Amino acid sequence: MKLDKVYEEKVYAGVLGKIIGVYLGRPFEGWAYERIMEELGPINYYVNEKLQVPLIVTDDDITGTFTFLRALSDYENNPDITAKQIGQTWLNNIIERQTILWWGGVGNSTEHTAYQNLKNGISAPDSGSIKLNGKVVAEQIGSQIFIDGWAMVSPGDPEKAVSLAGRAASVSHDGEAIYGAQVIAALEAQAFVEKDINKLIEVAKNLIPKDSVIYKLISDIQDWRAGNSDWGKAREKIAGKYGYDKYLGNCHMIPNHALIIMSLLYGDDDFQKTLMIVNTAGWDTDCNSGNVGCILGIKNGLQGIDNGPDWRSPIKDLMYCPTANGGQTMTDALTESYKIINIARGMNGESIVMPKNGARFHFEMAGAVQGWQVDYKNNLNPLTEINNSEGHSTEGERSLEIVYKNVSSGVNSIAYVDTFFPEEIKNLKGHAKKVFFHYNFIACPMLYSGQIVKANIKADADNNKPIFCRLFIKFYGKQDELITIDSEKQLIKPNNDVEFNWQMDVEDGNPIAQLGVKIESEDIASGKVYLDYVSINGHPKTSFMRPPHVGLLQRGKPLKDKPAEMWRNNWVKAVDQWEPMWKEAFRISNNNGRGMLITGTPDWKDYTVSANITFELVKSGGLAARVQGLERYYALEMSSNNKLRLVKMLDGLNILKEIDLDLEFQKEYKLSLKVKKNNLQGYLDKKLFLEFNDIDSPLNCGGIGFVVESGTQFTDEIIVS
Repeated sequence: MKLDKVYEEKVYAGVLGKIIGVYLGRPFEGWAYERIMEELGPINYYVNEKLQVPLIVTDDDITGTFTFLRALSDYENNPDITAKQIGQTWLNNIIERQTILWWGGVGNSTEHTAYQNLKNGISAPDSGSIKLNGKVVAEQIGSQIFIDGWAMVSPGDPEKAVSLAGRAASVSHDGEAIYGAQVIAALEAQAFVEKDINKLIEVAKNLIPKDSVIYKLISDIQDWRAGNSDWGKAREKIAGKYGYDKYLGNCHMIPNHALIIMSLLYGDDDFQKTLMIVNTAGWDTDCNSGNVGCILGIKNGLQGIDNGPDWRSPIKDLMYCPTANGGQTMTDALTESYKIINIARGMNGESIVMPKNGARFHFEMAGAVQGWQVDYKNNLNPLTEINNSEGHSTEGERSLEIVYKNVSSGVNSIAYVDTFFPEEIKNLKGHAKKVFFHYNFIACPMLYSGQIVKANIKADADNNKPIFCRLFIKFYGKQDELITIDSEKQLIKPNNDVEFNWQMDVEDGNPIAQLGVKIESEDIASGKVYLDYVSINGHPKTSFMRPPHVGLLQRGKPLKDKPAEMWRNNWVKAVDQWEPMWKEAFRISNNNGRGMLITGTPDWKDYTVSANITFELVKSGGLAARVQGLERYYALEMSSNNKLRLVKMLDGLNILKEIDLDLEFQKEYKLSLKVKKNNLQGYLDKKLFLEFNDIDSPLNCGGIGFVVESGTQFTDEIIVS
């Protein structure tokens, strides 16, 4: 299949279908059919409000799907990527007991078992094998719920999708779980070019062994469907022959795979009906629904999703992907779609696609709002609307339309996007909070002080009068309340546009939580403006410290006010200890092995990171730059064997250069690590000691962090310049 606009739209529809399916099924995950019918009835639409839980949540289905696919971009989009390399991507992105996986215990959670094997040096595919983990553990559902991305980079090529899916699934699974994942991948790959659902299923079935349970299962359901339109009877037969009681473990592949096939065969090629069947049928609803949504999204495109109730407006494209790469947590369906598109293009030797010169928000797909929403809480004008609009773009084909009505003095129209920990998440309580944080939410901000926000806004030709526009940000300040900073306002006349180049300056240590647009007028004004794009440019120029308004926690003293926490949530914590009560802002300890504290985004390239660090009983410790996870970064370190060294973590620790230097515990050292193109420079007390040009698979971008191995180090401040 050509990697053209048709392909791009199908990828976007597949990603949307995946997250819609997950959000739809998540509130009643694990419920039996009988309970669903008794308490909810047929699942025709989102039920989160009825169950009083958030709609948009962190979820292993979403995070795993879009994280593990990063293995391809990590390894130069090589279609011959190995299971071992995919396993390395697991280790790079997963923070033990915090991100992506269900941490249910070795021998109980399949993925936890596989992760522990990887951590202990057992490479994939052995890490997920029946030989090592046993048949029950190896054949649970996880392999198919993470598989969609491998299909979307293989459009029209189910054999390729099956091969990639087999390698990806083998990191954690084996046996029937491999075959189930391969069927899903084949269905999705072939769905790019085949419209007939029966032919799709037949193609996918014939790419796995005929003596497998999955093959027989699919054949049975095909037979049951012939001449029978009652999916309920098929569900009863599945429960009788392939039900949960027939297979051991917490969430076996086979029963859930059966419900996926059943819903596709009985759903009449209708997005809503098919999702209704797979969710009403019960068991692992979010997983099954996510796979089904992705298959139909790819096959029928955006039109298929939109041909029914409004699935898209409530979710606003939003996705959360919390990993060790916290700068990629705040994401959206369109952003992740273009990552998939560009992996596919890279695998085929084609140039990458960068809508609107790589703008963070470009809206270049019908209906895409990329997480932007109207501020109804703080907006005095409830009549504001946002929509994706064709045209009104200087550099592309689409834009974000902001409709304002009766704007006047003190009554603004406001649209914004969350760039960090959303305020509504921070304020969750009780059952809703428990549900949301079932999978941990870890994030770094999308933008930082010192960076430049560039945006283009155009006024509609039919506007009744000129208006003023300005950009704004909100950051978490005292007591974690949001504080607003505005750019200069600009006058926009009808049919004219303005460009913003705004360098943000935020008080040190406070994370930026929102970015938005305000529409203002001194007279009563109504009309439309079009947000063409928003780019985040340049590198931060900031210090990270305990903000001045945050006092020390005094042990033994009752707290009058809850201390601010968001400045700490700014950081991805992958160390054993980092507590708020110590006088040093960053007093971090890792008991065994290497631990990290990380912030920043993948966009940072050339900069210097500096800190005055004191070491205590460490094996090694220091500063990291161009951090792309726990297993991909550069570092300037001091070690207890009396070395100052430049290291590169990439598929293991590589010492690039080192010199002898005595390390004294309880002595402060000023460390600076400068990265510019392929050149690395390590400074101690402002003197250049180490320099290295890395030309062998260099790491060219990423965030910053502390690294500490088997001990403790501390400082009050870390500076990026």
